[in-house]
Amino acid sequence: MLASSSTQHPPTLFRLVALLTFLTILVRGDTEIGNNDAARINRRAIVSRFNPTRRSTVNATTPMQVGNGNFAFGTDITSLQTFLPFATMSSWGWKNDSLPTGRTQADVDGYRGVSWKNHGRDVRYDFGGLPDIEAWLRGSPNRVNLGRIGLRFWDVRGRVADVLEGDLEETEQNLDLWTGTLTSRFKFKGDEVEVHVVSDFESDTVAVRLESRLVREGNLGLFVDHPWNEGKEKFSAPFVGLWDVPEKHTTQLAVDGRTATIIHKMVNNYFVTKIGGEHFTIERQSPGKHLYDIRPGAERSRSFSVSVQFSGETSPSDIPKAVPSPSQVVAASKKGWEEYWNLSGFVDLLTGSTDPRAEELQRRIVLSRYLMRVNEAGDSPPQESGLVNNGWIEFDASEIRICLQEISYGAHWALWNNWDVLHRSTSIYSRFLPRAISFAQSQQGWPTGARWPKMTDPSGRSSPGEINNLLIWQQPHPLIFAQYEYRAFPVKETRRKWRDVVKETADWMAEFAWSNATTGRFDLGPPMYPVSEDTSPNATVNPAFELAYWRLGLEIAEEWFRGLGEDVPRSWTEARKNLAPLPVNEDEDGVRTYSVYEGIEASFWTDSKYTSDHPALVGLYGWLPPTDGLELDVAKRTAEKVWTHWNTTNCWGWDFPMLAMSAARNGLQSKAVDFLLHPEFQFDDVGMPIGGARVPTPYFPGAGSLLYAIAMMAKGWDGQGENAPGFPAEGWKVRVEGLNKAL
Repeated sequence: MLASSSTQHPPTLFRLVALLTFLTILVRGDTEIGNNDAARINRRAIVSRFNPTRRSTVNATTPMQVGNGNFAFGTDITSLQTFLPFATMSSWGWKNDSLPTGRTQADVDGYRGVSWKNHGRDVRYDFGGLPDIEAWLRGSPNRVNLGRIGLRFWDVRGRVADVLEGDLEETEQNLDLWTGTLTSRFKFKGDEVEVHVVSDFESDTVAVRLESRLVREGNLGLFVDHPWNEGKEKFSAPFVGLWDVPEKHTTQLAVDGRTATIIHKMVNNYFVTKIGGEHFTIERQSPGKHLYDIRPGAERSRSFSVSVQFSGETSPSDIPKAVPSPSQVVAASKKGWEEYWNLSGFVDLLTGSTDPRAEELQRRIVLSRYLMRVNEAGDSPPQESGLVNNGWIEFDASEIRICLQEISYGAHWALWNNWDVLHRSTSIYSRFLPRAISFAQSQQGWPTGARWPKMTDPSGRSSPGEINNLLIWQQPHPLIFAQYEYRAFPVKETRRKWRDVVKETADWMAEFAWSNATTGRFDLGPPMYPVSEDTSPNATVNPAFELAYWRLGLEIAEEWFRGLGEDVPRSWTEARKNLAPLPVNEDEDGVRTYSVYEGIEASFWTDSKYTSDHPALVGLYGWLPPTDGLELDVAKRTAEKVWTHWNTTNCWGWDFPMLAMSAARNGLQSKAVDFLLHPEFQFDDVGMPIGGARVPTPYFPGAGSLLYAIAMMAKGWDGQGENAPGFPAEGWKVRVEGLNKAL
């Protein structure tokens, strides 16, 4: 099986690649527009220039965060969660809810949804069945807020003081991006307070250091609280968990020397909070609550440090024995972030650019690189709001990287040479392959192949829903990831590693492409939804983007098997060569453009029903490289018509980088930059990508696709030179280190 550790690149290999990338940068220098200067980019100066600063919790939706990709800690103005219960979330922290009232596991196991005909074949889908079971399947398991850490103030009599953010003066919070360190400074009743917070780069631990006279006097410490968590149909942003139902869950405290352990039980799920470090006392604030106060020990100074580690366990014997010390966490954060910034790709738009927009675009790049590493670099990719909150349905939304809707969202790691990160998430394809095969064959009745779901939980189970079940454009995604990995590691081992995923993916693609005896071609659909998810599934046939993507995917699969020295299955080649041509619309003047799908009414360009969602037509030549049958002049006219006819006020996230990539490939570099800085494509003061009215904030597909587009425009794509072909020559000087070309 692909999941065998013997066929996976070991982490040390990815670190070696990162080191070689860094050494190459040292020797070769960088690439610039109109300049052959080989001086290295001063990465630290550029990164540090965009350290975010807040002087109040101006945004109750987007916190400043520290984290490591599998774990993230969101904070208010105190660099903790003192006044606002921002989330502490992880890639592993999931909880199963109790079954709906009156239901048993047999009801879940017996759920069958509905069957629809697919060209004479009965295909079973997970929708249209039992609403309460479907809701439970969508919401369970749900991602858990592991706990809240905040400042605790005591008055001179030792009583808990009720302090509000408005009681603090001269507040300032700063995030040092280079080391991943949060620092807050303020005054409370004239006393100065400093709070320093970092996250371990390996374990799911935060270190907190308090500095103040109030610490020495015993008037300042910490609290740890634990919420009840449950699945919901829609998002619970910006906060996760319920704090006012303590009777639904339990916590138990045990103290052993300098380490305290809190075991939090919800239904049959156990979560552990361990506190270690300097001498401290810990006690439950009141019976029945899950709130614990942490006070410095009897021998106090102005400074007090502890580490708080989170884990999920099935039994007490699995609880970690030791907690990293605060100094170890600080050192790990510094080392991890310095390696991240130094040993992968980098783009400098500031040194020499005269376009005043370079500053904002550079800010978005730097902050997106930080936030993606915190939120989207885990073993099990989160949904679109990352580890900030449960901003989407509380699942591992496949839009992220497993069967993601936004291929650029995960693939940007490949272009920026973060192979250690990308390998974490793409390994999910091998882990989920048996489930995807079962989904295609046992559940839906296809004779062969693996069907990748749109949305899934940590086990790989498809989430119920009509769009979830009928969307198909996520299917070729693993083939793109495989191709990028082979470009970086062009050895037989890479071919063997991906072999089973490639085969099963392409088998289902060839099977889904229906042989139309009347036309002699292979059709896609119906039923299906295209990228935009806004057409009738039973009328949608041969959508343009999916046809092009199917061709590209099957071509990669054929090349893969030839590289392995194996026979290419005839069904792949037959389907690819005979796929229906891209649908074309011709107006009254004879101008030809591509259509959303075959047979759509000719007036679709002026119908808001079809021009108010993802403008995937520009992806035919932009997001995707040119595929067989694509007419570049028609693709360019199509893109230009999208630019003038699409309702961009209804676009969001990855739409704008997709528009930028299309403009870049079509030679309209100034237009490409315009799209990346479009007024509807916004990033807030700490770099969080704004979702807008249709999707929650933050919406990380915006950040991931921005980074993909920047890498493509700066480094180039196959058939183009490396001299920043996506940027205008006038006003822009682009320096590049350690990036890879796009397809």
